Amino acid sequence: MNRWKKLEVSLLVGVAVSLLFGGRLNGAQAALAEKMVRLHVVANSDSVWDQKVKLLVRDQLLEEVQCLLEEETDLAQAKQKIQEALPKLAKVGQEVVFEAGDTYTVTASLERAFFPTKEYEGFALPAGDYTALRIVLGEGKGANWWCVLFPPLCTGVATEDVEDVASAAGLTAEEIALITEQEEGYVFRFRCIELWEQVKHIFY
Repeated sequence: MNRWKKLEVSLLVGVAVSLLFGGRLNGAQAALAEKMVRLHVVANSDSVWDQKVKLLVRDQLLEEVQCLLEEETDLAQAKQKIQEALPKLAKVGQEVVFEAGDTYTVTASLERAFFPTKEYEGFALPAGDYTALRIVLGEGKGANWWCVLFPPLCTGVATEDVEDVASAAGLTAEEIALITEQEEGYVFRFRCIELWEQVKHIFY
């Protein structure tokens, strides 16, 4: 077998292993996603100004949602509160845009959306479909800002508190380990999930 043939075989084996491993881990990601609500703020464009406005809206909305979900530990109730507050959250975002001197509209929805692998301080989340509070500014063609509203992992919890916050929200030890353990193979696991998700979205 020549060198190029060996390389092709090695690559095929590597992809096959990644897909098999990713398929198994995909179940863990799906279970994890069912216990979370993420925040997805989409800017009007990638201009410096629109990105600045996006962050202003983000900051105000985080304050609003923190108050809304303060000490909330039940996912169903958290989703219901967010759903009921969508008109108010859109209005809050709209007021920030107007105060900044712009005129584009702000919409708020609670929906399923695909997220790529994302690393945060003290934890990371694998790629996959998650329920998200989606805030779209204007044409929604700019860079996004993502985080986790429930459990409240993007609202200032210290690194050492991530496991406690996640546990209080009902995440299992296995799910907490999936997002917090930084040992060798951590990146490989998430890349396997991401590869599996990409393949799944091609065929389904």
